[in-house]
Amino acid sequence: MSSPVAITGASMITGVGLNIDSSGVAIRCALDNFQESRFIDSGGEPIIASEITLQEPWRGTQKLVELAAMSIADCLSHSGLSDLSHTPLFLCLPEKGFPGRSITEEDLFLEQIEEKLDVRFGTGSRILSHGHTAMSVAMRHARQKIVEAAAEQALICGVDSYLSEHTLKHHEELDRLLTSQNSNGFIPGEACATVVVGANTNEPGSKLLIRGIGYGMETAPIGSGQPLRADGLSAAMKAALAEADVPMHHIQYRLADMTGEHYYFKEASLALSRTLHTRVDEMDLLHLTDSIGEIGCASGVAMLAYQYYLTNNGLTKNGNVMLHFGDADGKRSSMIVESQGA
Repeated sequence: MSSPVAITGASMITGVGLNIDSSGVAIRCALDNFQESRFIDSGGEPIIASEITLQEPWRGTQKLVELAAMSIADCLSHSGLSDLSHTPLFLCLPEKGFPGRSITEEDLFLEQIEEKLDVRFGTGSRILSHGHTAMSVAMRHARQKIVEAAAEQALICGVDSYLSEHTLKHHEELDRLLTSQNSNGFIPGEACATVVVGANTNEPGSKLLIRGIGYGMETAPIGSGQPLRADGLSAAMKAALAEADVPMHHIQYRLADMTGEHYYFKEASLALSRTLHTRVDEMDLLHLTDSIGEIGCASGVAMLAYQYYLTNNGLTKNGNVMLHFGDADGKRSSMIVESQGA
C-alpha cells in the first residue's frame, strides 16, 4: 500500500534532553535522569521522577504551555514550515477528568500557546483529550486533511506531566506508582513532542512513512481483575497491519508506550502471539519509559519523534516498525511506519 503521508520534521523535550538530538542520544544509550522528587510516598520516602528543568521554575499549566511552545518552535525551526495560518495543529492532551489534570480550559490553553509563539494555527485545529492513544487519533485527522487537500501539512503535538500531588497520589492508591512500598509500578515523568505530517513525495532523502493505523478496545484493562487476553491490542495491531498490507513477520521491531508494570508486558506478549504466525529470529520490544518515565499523552508523539530521529540519522534499517499504545480505560491503538533511508 502506498503511503499518502510522511513525517517531515520532529522535536522532543524530555527529562534527558531539551531537543530531539539530546533526547534521542540519551534514549538510544539507555540513559535516564531519574532523581528524588519533592513528592513523598505513603512510606515517607521521596518519589523517584523524571523532571524537565527549565530556566524558570514553572509548574502546572504554565509549564505545559512553555513546553508546548518550545517544542513546536524547535520543530518549525528545522522543518522549514513558516506559514502556519493554513497548518492545523492537533494538540494531544490528557483525558478530561484525569486526576491532577491542570488544564481546565482547553481553548484557552491553545490560545496561550499561539500567543507565546505569536501565530494562529490553521482551520481545523483541534484538541484531542484521549490520553496515550491521542496521537493515533490525531494522525488519522492529519492524514485526512492532507489526502483531501484541505492542508499541505499538519502539526501534531503532545504534552503532559505526571508530576502533581493529585496525579501521584491517585496512582499510588491504585498500586501503579513505583514507590518504596511498590516495585511493580512506573516512574512519573513529563515531556512534550511535536511532529510535522506532510504528503509523501518522491524527493530524495530519509523518510518515515505512515502505513497503517488500527484501533481496539480491551475488556480487561489494568486493575479490572478480569482475565487478560489482549483482545483490544490484538485487534488494533491486526487492523494496522491490514491497512498497511504488511504481515507481522515483516515487522522489524515494536516500539511501545508501556510502563514498568507487569500487566503491559504480559499484554504485549499475548498480542504478539496472536498476530505473529511465522517464525522469526527476533522481535524486539522497545519502550522509552526506561529513560524518560511515564509521560502520558505525550508518549505517542514522543515515540513517533524518536523513530523519526532514528530514521533521519540512519540509525535503523529500512523496513516496517510497529508502534502501539494503550490507555488505562482500555483504549488501544497501533500504527505501522516504514523507515526509508536516503
